[in-house]
Amino acid sequence: MVERFGITATVDTVGRPMRTLILASTAKHCVNDLLFHVESGHLSLEVPLILANHDDNARLAEFYGVPFEHRPITGPADKAAFEDRVRQVVAEHDIELVVLARYMQVLSPELCEELSGRCINIHHSFLPGFKGANPYRQAHRRGVKQIGATAHFVTTDLDEGPIIEQNVMRVDHTRTPQELMTIGQDTESRTLRQAIALFSEHRVLLDGSRTVVFR
Repeated sequence: MVERFGITATVDTVGRPMRTLILASTAKHCVNDLLFHVESGHLSLEVPLILANHDDNARLAEFYGVPFEHRPITGPADKAAFEDRVRQVVAEHDIELVVLARYMQVLSPELCEELSGRCINIHHSFLPGFKGANPYRQAHRRGVKQIGATAHFVTTDLDEGPIIEQNVMRVDHTRTPQELMTIGQDTESRTLRQAIALFSEHRVLLDGSRTVVFR
């Protein structure tokens, strides 16, 4: 059957923790949410390392007993070295999934290609409507009525990879910019976690520029 239809098939053990590398920057909400749900047994991941270009998540990693490595990025050479370290960790630990937990660096096209189909990113759905700094303040000024988040596969097209999961929360004019940010971060964390859970349970299939998700 596999040969007849040109299908690629794999056999895996149900419930086996998926070997996952987390990339992070300064934001803590997504990293904290993922590690909490791994620790509580609600997310079946094995995280051998959190690799970050800022040290803001170091204490969180220590609290959960996860190795943390800080590699600052101040220029092109640092970025290239960081991505080489990603490749090294992926090879050494046989990484199956790379998660950009609000990692605020754009991956090179070469690394995007190497991680195709196994790298997940999260962003707020204000893109492309509210680009740049302070999107929640921009959204507050515009009086948005919904806050959303999208988890998607990383591709060479920035923030345009196949969508895995999306969530939306209703808001109104009474919310302050800080409240919008809190709601937005909660939505981002939940959406990323749901996408990773689906992927780790092998419920996500790539179909060209979209995904097929089995619930």
